[in-house]
Amino acid sequence: MLLGKRGQGHVFMPNLYVFPGGRRDRSDHGLPFMRDLHPDVIGKLSAGAPEPAAQRRARALALAAIRELREETGLVIGRLEVSCDGQERLSADLGCLRYVARAITPPGNVRRFDTRFFLAFTDEAGIDPADVRDSNELHDLTWLDIEAIASLNMPQITRTILEDVITQMNADPNLPFGNQGPFYFSRRGQFMRGNI
Repeated sequence: MLLGKRGQGHVFMPNLYVFPGGRRDRSDHGLPFMRDLHPDVIGKLSAGAPEPAAQRRARALALAAIRELREETGLVIGRLEVSCDGQERLSADLGCLRYVARAITPPGNVRRFDTRFFLAFTDEAGIDPADVRDSNELHDLTWLDIEAIASLNMPQITRTILEDVITQMNADPNLPFGNQGPFYFSRRGQFMRGNI
């Protein structure tokens, strides 16, 4: 698993180890991709809604994850294309992403997010782990053996998601695309766990 440490200047989760990621931008809806999400993944992300708009919103979440991964770690899932004016443009490969969890930050926190968690195996994504590099967002980027998470200072939700992924992978190391992952949210002050 790849985790990085957020800087002490961040308002949200300073000095904690987190997964690379960030918010979906409006421009993510129009990013190019080489291969689409697995049908089970797009179905879960769009909550089974067959409407094209729901599927575009779902796909934009995955495109945002791949864009943020590149910005925060230098890793590319897909390929970089260089335009005639020398600008790099990412063409994402969505086909290797598994949708493993969702969590909504409880009310009362400084910042609230409705976060989707994706997982890709480095060999399927064509990633060389040695290519990882620190960024302004994350430093001390660390590839951890999935069983060695206890030593890092991380938010409880990150630790919980890691533990859920370990459980899923113990059941099937291939982590099928249609796995039933957890959905964490609060209702009437209670921390709840459902399924995505």
